[in-house]
Amino acid sequence: MEQDTLSKIFGALADPTRRAILSRLTQGEANVSDLAKPFLRDMSLPAVTKHLKVLEQAGLITKGRDAQWRPCKLNGGSFADVSAWLEPYRMFWEESFDRLEDYLKAVTKPHAPKGTSHGQKKRSK
Repeated sequence: MEQDTLSKIFGALADPTRRAILSRLTQGEANVSDLAKPFLRDMSLPAVTKHLKVLEQAGLITKGRDAQWRPCKLNGGSFADVSAWLEPYRMFWEESFDRLEDYLKAVTKPHAPKGTSHGQKKRSK
């Protein structure tokens, strides 16, 4: 995946309105009017349409045309590309957390009291 495409995708994902639109599209295809409804108290329909255009240009959604119906849907390929790019970072963090867990287990392991072996107390005579 070329860097410019990745920059467009992350730029599109940076906006909470666009992330909310993507979240809605996980439930299935929706037309522009339905996608705009939750936002119309705070922004105009043209503003929502601009958000959709950014998502479309980033390749995160596709917008069709069927008479007056403008169905939008997620483009899984772009999400797969982002996931593939993020994979080495996910692996790095998982390995880091595993090492941290091992370290914490080692430093918090209960130690046997002095003069005893295997955690048994000394008997008094």
